[in-house]
Amino acid sequence: MGDPLHDSVRQFVDDLTPVLEGLADDARMQSTRAGADVALEASNIAAAFIDVDGLHTDEEVLAYVGTFAPHFDSLLQYARPGQVRRSGLLDDRKDWLAEPSVLFQILVGQDHRQGTRHSWRYYTRAMAIAHAVCALDRHPARLELEAVDGFRAGLLAHMENWEIPRPGQEAAAGRNQPGADPPPATVVTTPERPLEELLAELDALIGLEPVKAEIRLVANLIQVQNLRRERKLAVADSSRHLVFTGNPGTGKTTVARLLAQIYRTLGVVEKGHLVESDRSQLVAGYVGQTAIQVRKVVESALGGVLLVDEAYALARGDERDFGQEAIDTLVKLIEDHRDDVVVVAAGYPDEMADFIDSNPGLRSRFPKTIAFPDYTDDELVAIFVSMADKSAYRCAEGVAQHLRSWFTAQPRDKGFGNARLARNLFEAVVARQASRVVGVQDPTDEQLMALTADDIGPTGPDG
Repeated sequence: MGDPLHDSVRQFVDDLTPVLEGLADDARMQSTRAGADVALEASNIAAAFIDVDGLHTDEEVLAYVGTFAPHFDSLLQYARPGQVRRSGLLDDRKDWLAEPSVLFQILVGQDHRQGTRHSWRYYTRAMAIAHAVCALDRHPARLELEAVDGFRAGLLAHMENWEIPRPGQEAAAGRNQPGADPPPATVVTTPERPLEELLAELDALIGLEPVKAEIRLVANLIQVQNLRRERKLAVADSSRHLVFTGNPGTGKTTVARLLAQIYRTLGVVEKGHLVESDRSQLVAGYVGQTAIQVRKVVESALGGVLLVDEAYALARGDERDFGQEAIDTLVKLIEDHRDDVVVVAAGYPDEMADFIDSNPGLRSRFPKTIAFPDYTDDELVAIFVSMADKSAYRCAEGVAQHLRSWFTAQPRDKGFGNARLARNLFEAVVARQASRVVGVQDPTDEQLMALTADDIGPTGPDG
């Protein structure tokens, strides 16, 4: 057994020391030499994350001193955790995370000027240290996982400001764009995708900021738990099953598909495919058939994720209905295949509470709920535009304002269509544009691609 911090710091130092040596002739590098020491940078990262929750546990302090004492002789005087805490060595260190460090800014600047990718290396190794610190505790606090996510966001934002492609961004471009119809469910046979590529695709989705944050926290927690397992450290049991709540068209299926691939990459499931189902596929009309149908659906999802849409519909019906049998069978199969499948139950918020209450085993197996908010008018406009771009259409001047007015005029009641509404509007607008362009003799490519305000109409495609 051992703490996870030592190896991550060693890799950080080994990887970045040659980079800094290569920059030794840079005048700016010379002027900030004291702040660019690699071991000091690693100690700042580790100390900051130890200080995030303010606890400075014995495990954290011992790992910190044991890792960095060889680099800094002054740490040898702090032989015991109590001495370290009394010294204030780790107090207020979390403030270091408030902005990218001088060293990282230097590397980003070098990448911008020279086309190198040193900041990628820093990002990867720094995130490993952050996860390693979280792995020092058996139960990493949500506050720590949120700090990891905030640190990641700050590094990526600084890279973006300097036009440095983020890790995974290039490979993720063009995949699973917001508002696009998802591909049919298939068992994944291609190599698993890197986590950074999947997170880049997740972050590229329009809107859904709280949802994306929750998925990243799930990924952070799994990485931390994996680190502890690698070091033969105890890992607290936690369920991977989730409840997604929200109106139709809010991206639940798209996110579930990405989540399945994230789970595969992190070793939670073997295949990473998504199987979609609902009441019609799980409940039969005859005695003895429902359990068979549920088993068949679950078995098709083994190694991946099963999405049960409108799961609350299973809990409805009278004594002659077999929905409850479907729920009871599902609970048993989830337990029987606890290491082989992850279930995501989706539906309207209020109704999903009824589903969770329909069987005593559901609440413990679905401890986490992620709420999908409705898209704002501006986000719906962006989804429409992304659909147009993907289909080789271009929105002419004034179209965005007409779109915004159209979406604003739609009633936001229960069942609001969200991205599905944007998809229906896009298809209607394309049909209207085709009727307009067909009357143009020898239309140019620009005319064939252009969507105008008239195609939208004053109140929508039928206005």
